Amino acid sequence: MTTAETGHVGESAAAECLRAKGYSILVQNWRQGRDELDLVATDGEVLHIVEVKTRRSGSLTPPEAAATRRKFRALTRAAGCYLRATGWTGEVQFDLAAVEIAADGEVRVELIENALEYNW
Repeated sequence: MTTAETGHVGESAAAECLRAKGYSILVQNWRQGRDELDLVATDGEVLHIVEVKTRRSGSLTPPEAAATRRKFRALTRAAGCYLRATGWTGEVQFDLAAVEIAADGEVRVELIENALEYNW
């Protein structure tokens, strides 16, 4: 499985996990220029910007470790672009979906809410 395929599996699994929890997926893989958001969803009145990090089992680092300060800055910039493009004015929450793919193909998704806190 290539890195791109691994990422696609992770994003699809994260979207399904969110749907199962009652979220509505607004967009997957939103892009504007070099800015991108993995998943944008709503849960009631809250807009969730969900960063998906996927790793294969046995990787040296867990998926959560890939959510770096640099990634957070890029995510914040992309979220600002998305909010301006859509006109969203409600509450926004940054979440992390940590996805791990086992050797047998089993996929585990852990949703970490408010993983990245930001005061607009």
